Amino acid sequence: MDLFEKLLTDRGPIGKHSRIAHGYFAFPKLEGEIKPRMQFRGKEVLTWSLNNYIGLANHPEVRKVDGEAAQKYGLATPMGARMMSGNSDLHEQLENELSAFVSKQDTMLLNYGYQGIMSVIDALTDRHDVIVYDAESHACIIDGVRLHQGKRFVYAHNDIEGLEKQLVRATRLVNETGGAILVITEGVFGMSGNLGKLREIVELKKKFQFRLLVDDAHGFGTMGPTGAGAGEHLGVQDQIDIYFSTFAKSMASIGAFVSSDEQVIEYLRYNTRSQIFAKSVPMPLVVGALKRLELLRNHPELRENLWKVVHGLQKGLRDKGFNIGTTEAPVTPVILSGEESEAAQLVIDLRENFHIFCSVVIYPVIPKGLIILRLIPTAVHTMEDVNETIAAFEAIAAKLKDGSYHKSDLKITV
Repeated sequence: MDLFEKLLTDRGPIGKHSRIAHGYFAFPKLEGEIKPRMQFRGKEVLTWSLNNYIGLANHPEVRKVDGEAAQKYGLATPMGARMMSGNSDLHEQLENELSAFVSKQDTMLLNYGYQGIMSVIDALTDRHDVIVYDAESHACIIDGVRLHQGKRFVYAHNDIEGLEKQLVRATRLVNETGGAILVITEGVFGMSGNLGKLREIVELKKKFQFRLLVDDAHGFGTMGPTGAGAGEHLGVQDQIDIYFSTFAKSMASIGAFVSSDEQVIEYLRYNTRSQIFAKSVPMPLVVGALKRLELLRNHPELRENLWKVVHGLQKGLRDKGFNIGTTEAPVTPVILSGEESEAAQLVIDLRENFHIFCSVVIYPVIPKGLIILRLIPTAVHTMEDVNETIAAFEAIAAKLKDGSYHKSDLKITV
């Protein structure tokens, strides 16, 4: 079969819907300044789909520094890969400040979160090693694990008994290969808002020899007394061996970092191929990240306002009888029962008539018969936004229950 013919025959589980989904359900265009109310297809919508957790995207100090850094350095500086010609004092300053913030000895900057953790997993392990990972890990972790040439074992989400069983298998195997064990989980799971069971996992170190890698993309900046993440929140930050996070959530930017012991980070600097052979993070993004980290450290009121909105939204939804799962983080999934066709009608109604924009998740990401509307509260939302959204959700839930979306054929307006 011709390669292109094969691609057109099997368009993939999501791609097969592209002709009807593109531009509305997939690849929608939110326009205007990043804030709770933006423009979607010419209409103002109240949006809950942006990971701008503590509201830094349009913070005046951030915008000022971003603009000044772009004017001063442009996007080309520093030119070249970090190892060859792309290093700077400011890159190292950001790494040092991040290390201090997350209580680790050293840190390495990464160009992107998705690419970054894949590359870190690849650099840390070889074919003799065994990776054990949570079944609900983000796609970037799954893809990183796929690169692994050795064995990999998965355990059911947050199932510590299941993890222990897999550690028994992994230990038996590495005793034969002479390899090591890497356990991977998340600090905050981005779909459900569940926290990784970090306390229980580190407790297993008393019985098994392994190292723990935690992807804390949704925990960094939102969780813990200082915002240093889920490990700080749960009191086990010092027992996380390799801490990873991205700038794409609380920092409202691009890039990522990995923090660990000094010797581990030195190893990663010289063995993480995607960084060795990639252009260095542009200087405006580094300068902007320094400002964002300063605001994270010095303005706890931003995080406090986020949690005021989170608590108001989650309590309000629960009080109205909505199932929001077991979230312990800002991520707020609203779990409904319905078919894919009903989900489409519901989302059109929500956007066109109630002017609420949030992400929708259906099969094959979740089991058939379920619909998840995923809300991301931020520090710049208001309680008025919360109340408006809960009222809209009550209305759409009633329509879903009485079968209105099963019967209706709402049209998308242009």
